[in-house]
Amino acid sequence: MKNMLIPILFAVATACCWGLYGPTIGNAQVKVPPPQGWSPFKPYVFIGIAYLVLAIGGGLIAMKLKGDTFSYAGEHFAPAKWGFLAGGLGAAGALCLTTAMMTSRGNALLVMPIVFGGAVCVTAAYSAFKLREQTTISPALWIGMLLVVIGVVTVARNTPHGHAGKPKTPATEAAHESADHD
Repeated sequence: MKNMLIPILFAVATACCWGLYGPTIGNAQVKVPPPQGWSPFKPYVFIGIAYLVLAIGGGLIAMKLKGDTFSYAGEHFAPAKWGFLAGGLGAAGALCLTTAMMTSRGNALLVMPIVFGGAVCVTAAYSAFKLREQTTISPALWIGMLLVVIGVVTVARNTPHGHAGKPKTPATEAAHESADHD
């Protein structure tokens, strides 16, 4: 169990970060479309910048700490190729998630359970397909996937739904700031 503690802690940290991603991007929602407001893709640009900074900076630091080389030539091309593909899938997923959040009016309570329940099922289906000739797939897998769908619907329908506050206009924000200074 000791060997599993670190991966479990990082998996929980990932779930926390990604679980808060939806509500956080929902804060970028604006009720007024351009030109007075903004499109769903304005915050997405900075999602990309954050990915670049964290992925490149964090990756280089971790490579250095692990004593890795910085070469991607020859036999080291595989991690570049698969890493780029994984990054492309992650970025496409973030684009789809951003679009889902913005077109659902920031409704993380609907979108996030579908995303994460669906991701678990896609991973399981991919593994079942990839390993289908090497192992017998238990019917319990399909039952579990069905239970995930039931769980997603149950969570989405029963999560407390509050109404977001009214978006601040420059005039109301200035009034709040002056009230804070009094």
